[in-house]
Amino acid sequence: MKTAPPEIRAVIFDLGNVLAFHDNVKLFREVSALFSAAPEALKQRLEGSGVWDRVNRGQLRGDALRLELADRLGVKPPPADDFYRAWTCHFAINEPMVRHVEKLVGRVKLVLLSNTHDLHVQYLRPLLPVLERFDGLVLSCEVGLIKPEGEIYERALSVAGVPADRAVFFDDLEPYVVAARKVGLHAHVFNDAREVPAQLAALGLPALID
Repeated sequence: MKTAPPEIRAVIFDLGNVLAFHDNVKLFREVSALFSAAPEALKQRLEGSGVWDRVNRGQLRGDALRLELADRLGVKPPPADDFYRAWTCHFAINEPMVRHVEKLVGRVKLVLLSNTHDLHVQYLRPLLPVLERFDGLVLSCEVGLIKPEGEIYERALSVAGVPADRAVFFDDLEPYVVAARKVGLHAHVFNDAREVPAQLAALGLPALID
C-alpha cells in the first residue's frame, strides 16, 4: 500500500542563490577595488580571520564592516555610499522562483532562513516585496545564529509554528540541507526553479504551483 505524502504546512527558503542570485566573483572584485586590494587578499581577510562569521552573526552591522575591512587591510576607508554600492552589486532576483513563491502565499506558512548581512537585507527587501507577505524572516545577522547550526533551523520552525516533519526547506548549499534534515525537516538542494513544482508536488502540494 502506497504511503500518502506528508501534510506540508510550511515552506522555508534560503535567500542567496534561491530567491536572489549572487555573484561572489563580482562582489570580491568590486569591493577589493575600493580598498586597493587584490580580490584574493580581501577574500582571505573575510574568510580566514573570522570576519565572515562575524558578518553573518550580526557582529559587524552596517558601516562597521567597511571600517573593519579598512583596518584589516591597512588602508583608508572608502566612502560609505561607494562601499554600499559595491557590497550589494552582485545580486540579481531569481524571477521564476519568486513567481513560485507568490503562488504559495496564503496556502502554507512561508519563512525565510538566511545567513546574511544587514546591508544585504536592506538592499534586497525592496526588490523582493513578496517577503513582506512571509510569516517571518530568520536572518543570521539578527538572531546571531548561522546555518548549519541546529538552533537556527529550530528558530525557523518556531516562527512557522509547525513541527519539522511538516515543513520543507530549500537551500543551494548541500551542507545546510543535510543539517536541516538532521533536525527533521524535509529539505532539497536548490538547483533551478523549474525543479521546485515537482519537489513540492511530491510532498502533497501539487495544487499550489504549476
